[in-house]
Amino acid sequence: MKYAGRLAAVTLVGALSLAACGTDDNSTGSGTSSAAAPSAGSDAGLSGTINAAGSSAQANAIDEWKKNFQQTNSGVSVNYQPSGSGAGVQAFIQGTVAFAGSDSALKDDKGEPAQADARCKTGKAINLPMVTGPVAVVYNLPGVEGLQLSPKTLAGIFNSKITKWDDAAIKADNPDAKLPSTPIQAFHRADESGTSDNFTKFLSKTAGWPYEAAKAWPAEAKGQGANGSDGIAQAVKGAEGAISYVELSYAENSSLTKAKVANGSGEFVELTPESAAKTVEAAEVVGQGNDLKLDIDYATKAAGAYPIVLVTYEITCEKGLPAEDAKLVKSFLTYTASDEGQQALTGLGYAPLPASLLTKVRTAVEAIS
Repeated sequence: MKYAGRLAAVTLVGALSLAACGTDDNSTGSGTSSAAAPSAGSDAGLSGTINAAGSSAQANAIDEWKKNFQQTNSGVSVNYQPSGSGAGVQAFIQGTVAFAGSDSALKDDKGEPAQADARCKTGKAINLPMVTGPVAVVYNLPGVEGLQLSPKTLAGIFNSKITKWDDAAIKADNPDAKLPSTPIQAFHRADESGTSDNFTKFLSKTAGWPYEAAKAWPAEAKGQGANGSDGIAQAVKGAEGAISYVELSYAENSSLTKAKVANGSGEFVELTPESAAKTVEAAEVVGQGNDLKLDIDYATKAAGAYPIVLVTYEITCEKGLPAEDAKLVKSFLTYTASDEGQQALTGLGYAPLPASLLTKVRTAVEAIS
């Protein structure tokens, strides 16, 4: 049955200090286990290895989750490679990881659902939203604070049409600012990324972005590439005149300056957990059954809503994983979707899921076998 409903508002926490992210090897297969998955995500008899890969946007959340999960499940090792959403999805389709992390759901126009279903063999692949990650527009322009950027101006900057910081379009968004003639250095993700997918979806829905919204950055838009969220953060920090898009957690960790972005009503909004929550409220669950794919309203006109958000999914098989893998994945995701797991996101620059969506996620995780 197709779900379609507005998500309830979520209470978010504003503390934004960041734990370091972990990178692990995932070359040993998708997982092994020796005991049934516990309902609470903890079982002293559970053992084996979970290999997963994908979104670097969720790497810090996974790092915190795996640390806590392994403390109560000492026989389990969680290896997560933050290789980017595109690489993670392909690794899952190829059967080398038990689940993929992705900043966008499996894409119909790329044939990903059918390919993932084929990997699952006896079941289907499901998209499980697990954490909200607001996307910050970050810039390095000494002396300029409180920069405001409309979607149209952002599209011009990232399409290499606006090349100087004192361009008339930027001045129109910032009538009281003293803008230098510094050349703009627009950075984008060089690797396939769900963050790029969400950012270009935002531009497509709000500013007539002339290219396909996709995980891969369009070559026609030019700009400079950097790998991973860490790479983007460091590139902006090291280049005067730079601008890019990166998850809030990485922006905060690198002490980057964030721009205010105009929503669908033309209101320039500062990115905070609370302002991002107002856009999440407008999201709809459009998947079928336990597939919880979301449709985000990037053009929301809700007062005080920051419009660029992404939701990170864990993509796995509802049925069809090897039995030992299914036990481990179900146990780990039971923990990440628990109250304790969601509260562990506090202070990492992420947001817990809305309660109404979390109930659906828990039901879907319970169905994994």
